Amino acid sequence: MTRPDTTEDAGRIAAEIAGCRLCAGRFAVTATAHEPQPVVWFRPRARLLLAGQAPGARVHASGRPFTDRSGDRLREWLGLDEAAFHDRDRVAIVPMAFCFPGYDAKGADLPPPPICAETWRARVLAALPGVQLTVLIGGTAQRWHLGTRDVKATVAAWRDHAPSVFPLPHPSWRNTGWLKANPWFAAEVLPALRAEVRRVMNDRA
Repeated sequence: MTRPDTTEDAGRIAAEIAGCRLCAGRFAVTATAHEPQPVVWFRPRARLLLAGQAPGARVHASGRPFTDRSGDRLREWLGLDEAAFHDRDRVAIVPMAFCFPGYDAKGADLPPPPICAETWRARVLAALPGVQLTVLIGGTAQRWHLGTRDVKATVAAWRDHAPSVFPLPHPSWRNTGWLKANPWFAAEVLPALRAEVRRVMNDRA
């Protein structure tokens, strides 16, 4: 998706998002019946953008993105330690929804509410003019940024988007079987991704 031409103030937008309660009614009727708690993790100088789905329950509790097993796997994929991963001056973590969506009656994660991206996403991206590398984690982010719907096909076609964009499957441990069945991901995609992450993270510009 094309980024807006205007640049907004990242600090002002972050403060607005932190106070957002657009989904309070939606969350109140989920199985978790929780309050909105946006996890806002970006600053204007960031050069690496991580675009995921939405915070999980552990992130909702900690207030820090990817403080869970998925985060451990994602950091390994990127070749980043926890300190670098959570360095907001270099890494912007902007999911498709900033709040934990909750669980349904069966205990499954609810999808990110579309209203979050509709309200905030274009403005946040406009406030991050220094982003050099965008990592799209999962189908929701890939649909918004690339217009694609088949995650496996999009990841397989990663060379069509590299080096400025890398589409990835979700790092959930539920995808372990897919990763074992597709060794090309670890053999081809991850080395290229890590090389680009190193370049961007070490860029002194």
